[in-house]
Amino acid sequence: MLNLYDTATKSVKPLAMREPGKVSIYLCGPTVYGPPHLGHGRATLVYDILRRYLSYSGLQVRLVSNITDIDDKIIDRAQREGRPWNEITDKCENVWFEAMGKLGVQRPDDVPHATEYVQQMVDMIATLIGRDAAYVTDDGVYLSIAAVPDYGLLAHQSVDDMLSGGGDREVFGAGNKKHPADFALWKFTKPGEPAWPSPWGEGRPGWHSECVVMSLELLGEGFDLHCGGADLRFPHHENERAQAVALGKTFANHWMHNGFVVDLEGEKMSKSLGNVMNLLDLLEKYDARAYRMLLLQTHYRSPVRVGQDNIDSCAAALAGLDSFAARTASYAGGVADRDIVAMFRASMDNDLDTPAAMALVFDTVRRANIATDSGKDAAVPAMRAAVIELLESLGLSLSSGDDNDDDIIAKGRALDEARAAKDFATADAIRIELQNLGYLVETFKEGTRIRRG
Repeated sequence: MLNLYDTATKSVKPLAMREPGKVSIYLCGPTVYGPPHLGHGRATLVYDILRRYLSYSGLQVRLVSNITDIDDKIIDRAQREGRPWNEITDKCENVWFEAMGKLGVQRPDDVPHATEYVQQMVDMIATLIGRDAAYVTDDGVYLSIAAVPDYGLLAHQSVDDMLSGGGDREVFGAGNKKHPADFALWKFTKPGEPAWPSPWGEGRPGWHSECVVMSLELLGEGFDLHCGGADLRFPHHENERAQAVALGKTFANHWMHNGFVVDLEGEKMSKSLGNVMNLLDLLEKYDARAYRMLLLQTHYRSPVRVGQDNIDSCAAALAGLDSFAARTASYAGGVADRDIVAMFRASMDNDLDTPAAMALVFDTVRRANIATDSGKDAAVPAMRAAVIELLESLGLSLSSGDDNDDDIIAKGRALDEARAAKDFATADAIRIELQNLGYLVETFKEGTRIRRG
């Protein structure tokens, strides 16, 4: 059984399932007003790895991940650039999914858009007002945290502590709120802004209202797991939960948060600090698998620094794995070693311990290489099959060089023929030609293997 750290209880505990064999997950998706950065990439990759592992374990997974397509940041950019707000959101959403595709992230089962659920949000807010859990002011509608006795559960702080400290947590707002920590459910429109009708006046929903409505609508009460980055724990996730509590509904049963991507000084990357690395730039310069490899070698709750040194190291590790797949291609078709698979699952079930799982993979590769070189290779097919199976369950596919087109295959054959004839000048010329085309050319006793660099 998979055990995961639960933010609400601050403990590692089994991921309980509302329905046996089925896992319902809600992941807070992007606000589409700019290109994705490395933090976005980390969150989607962490939960893609989780989703793939759950499916590998034989469970039926339903992942819902929203698109925030109406927000202050979107409106600000539209006004700044003199463009329709939905032109920005459409373009940025396309860029988002293009980047996720390059990362090998599987598309969520459901991708609800905030603008598709405005009426449901209006209905929810009306219910909260009717329960005396929300109230109307001059600038919108606010939730009263007095209606939520355990407000601050995910932050693990009392309201007083949050107001006195709070770091970058913005809990203060309009002066006519009943309590400084009350938060907006509905914002009345300003001239030139997009607006929807409501009983209280035209406006748009607050950010915290969309996810609670969409998660309950699509997954139902008591869904299994709510995910997101650690920066969403408070106020966003706390305020989602608060609305569900005020409605008298059971919300998520388990809360999972991934750690930050940090800069060279160890500070969280954010647009406000100006130290965000564009994910698209990384994908342009590196094999997209390198970022997944880096995150697999870092525990999901730990901070991760992304720099040229560790990305280069991950690219080199990938090349080594690809080389292993190539040189052991003749051993393909074996059945994965069950002991290796059992050790892998024990690591993954222990709070998604991907660093331990990857250490097992690399140790298996090392042992298989030794066995291949020594000629004592009876166990190699099972070890190779285990490596391929485990990596694919994590979203890492290896290239053994058997996916090249006919022209490249012919060049490889010509290189081997030149080497056999001891025509090393011709062999070297073909090797250089292939390398200039972006291929890695490796020579084994079985022959030349050519892979995309």
